[in-house]
Amino acid sequence: MAERFLDIPVDPVDSEGALAAVRLAVGGQRRPLLVIAINPEKVMKAQRDAELRDFIEQAGLRIADGVGIVLASRLRGGAVRSRVTGVDLMLLLIEEAAAQGWRIYLLGAREEVNEAAAAELQRRYPQLVIAGRRDGYFAPEQGEEVAAAIARVNADILFVALGSPAQERFLLAWGDRTGTKVRMGVGGSFDVLAGRVPRAPAPMRRAGLEWLYRLYREPWRLRRMLVLPVFLVRTYLHRPDRARA
Repeated sequence: MAERFLDIPVDPVDSEGALAAVRLAVGGQRRPLLVIAINPEKVMKAQRDAELRDFIEQAGLRIADGVGIVLASRLRGGAVRSRVTGVDLMLLLIEEAAAQGWRIYLLGAREEVNEAAAAELQRRYPQLVIAGRRDGYFAPEQGEEVAAAIARVNADILFVALGSPAQERFLLAWGDRTGTKVRMGVGGSFDVLAGRVPRAPAPMRRAGLEWLYRLYREPWRLRRMLVLPVFLVRTYLHRPDRARA
């Protein structure tokens, strides 16, 4: 049962729970699964973006991507206890795809980044089936054409790296036309795979301090990160009915 933060739902699942939901979807035991990573910035953005709110409501899996979500839940005695980052879940799903023979599609980022990310994944997982890929530089009116191209290669899982809310808009409009069983927006994850953006050292990630590392490397993010204290105060004061799904 989802816990709500300013009326935005987040599912209290860990990595294994998320993987179990994906297995059911790929196996055809549930309807196609939309996956979205939720952090404080996205919760605040959804307060003024009805389309993004609609996407989050429609998603079958809303993971807590951000230590701020976990902290807010703990402060008010909520159910979210595990942070599941988008890039970590993506890698977990790709590892499972390689083992199970699932077909993946990589959509988004610049062509050189997309190509490098695909090459890195193939290096890590030689058995991985990359059914197709393309960069994220296409006009909104080309969405139907892009979705049709994805459908033609019979991909099981679609990873969309267009940034938020562009990736959510694409999936809302054209996700069903892709024929994929699992669809996930992954933001800048292709840049990480391509080696363009380094991740925080593992100890910092385990401690929930990846945000601090990113701030150190990209000081311009400070203004964006100032949303966190506002989010914590507002969610603490706003006690939603957690019984609502």
